[in-house]
Amino acid sequence: MQIKAAVLNGYNQPYELENLELSSIKEDEVLVKIVASGMCQSDETNRKGYDGYTQLPTVLGHEGSGIVEKIGKNVVGIEPGDHVVITYAYCGHCDSCLTGLPVSCDDWDLNFLGKRQDETPYFTKEDGTPVMRFFGQSSFSTYSIVSPSSLTKVDKSIDLRLVGPLGCGFITGSGTVFNVLKPEPGTTIAVFGTGAVGLAAMMAAKISGCTKIIAVDIHDNRLDLAKELGATHTINSKNINVVDAIRELTNGKGVNYSVDTTGVQAVVKDSIKVLAVGGSVAPLGMGGDIDINIFEDLAMENRNIVGARIGKAVPQLSIRQMVEFYKEGNFAFDKLVKFYKFEDINEAADESSSGKVIKPILVIDETYTPGS
Repeated sequence: MQIKAAVLNGYNQPYELENLELSSIKEDEVLVKIVASGMCQSDETNRKGYDGYTQLPTVLGHEGSGIVEKIGKNVVGIEPGDHVVITYAYCGHCDSCLTGLPVSCDDWDLNFLGKRQDETPYFTKEDGTPVMRFFGQSSFSTYSIVSPSSLTKVDKSIDLRLVGPLGCGFITGSGTVFNVLKPEPGTTIAVFGTGAVGLAAMMAAKISGCTKIIAVDIHDNRLDLAKELGATHTINSKNINVVDAIRELTNGKGVNYSVDTTGVQAVVKDSIKVLAVGGSVAPLGMGGDIDINIFEDLAMENRNIVGARIGKAVPQLSIRQMVEFYKEGNFAFDKLVKFYKFEDINEAADESSSGKVIKPILVIDETYTPGS
C-alpha cells in the first residue's frame, strides 16, 4: 500500500514528506494507522547523526499512537479497531523478558534493525530504494508495521492525539522514579532538566510522596510550569550554584535521589554531588563520558549510579498506569504538549530543539475524532 512519511535522506537535513510503498504484513505483524506522534530528542539526535548508527534513508518517530488496521494470522490479543500506544519491541521469551524486564531484552536490536530479520524492507521509495524503519515503528508516517509486543491498548475514550509520548519520554521519566529509584514517602529528589522526561519524573515523584521536589533548569518559563505540576522548589542554575542551593534546601544533607535528563557533563556531575549519603542518581540524558572521583563521590558516600533504559518499564502496565493517573488529575502531561500538522514537522523539530516547546505532537490523521 502507498503511504505518506517524513523521510530523512541525510544527516542534518530537513524532513521530506514523500510517498512510500509499505510492504504487506507478515503473520506475526500488525498494521497500525498512525493518528499522532510525539517528537523526542532522540529523534533529533538521530537526525543529526550523533548516535553513529542511524541508517539512511529512514523514517524516524517512536512516540506513535493509532488504530489497528490489520493483524497477521499469528497475532493474539490485538484486534482491528483497537486504539494503541506504540513503544519498544521485545521478544517475550528471553530470560529478561520472562523475569519482567522486557526493556533488557536479549533481542533489543529488534528495535534498530531497520529491515526485517530476513532483510526485506518495511518501506521502499517509488524507485525501489529501501527506507529504514526506526525504533520498531517509524511513527512519522501515516501507517506503520509493528510487532504486537510494541502495542498497549488504551480505552477509546482517551484522546489518541495525546498519548503517543507515553511510549517513550513520559514512560522513561515516570518509570525511572516508580521502577528504579522507588522513593519512599517523605524522601527528597532533584530533577535536572524540565523537559518531557524530567517533568514526568517530577510528577511521578509527587505521586510517590516525595516532600521536597527540586526542579533545576536554565529556563524560567519551564521552571514556572514545573512549579505548577508539583515542584516544591525551583532553581535556575544559570544564576545560582545548584549544589550549594540544594544543600541549603536540605539542611546541608543533600537529596536522597536525583535524575539528570540533560546529558551535559557538568550537570551530570552536579546531579551526583547533590546526593545525600546513600543517595542514588539516574542519568537519563544522551551524553558522553564524565570524570568522577570513584572514591570520594561514590564509595565514601555510599552513593549509587543506576541505569534506567525506558524507565525499566513494562509498557503494557506502565502506560495504562499513566493514563489512570492522568484521568485522576495527577499526571497532567497534556500541559506539556503543542499540536502541529504533519506537514509542519520541520517547524515542530525546530521549536523542540530551541526549547520553545516541551513536547511537540504531530497530528498525522486530521480526520480522527477523540472518543470515536
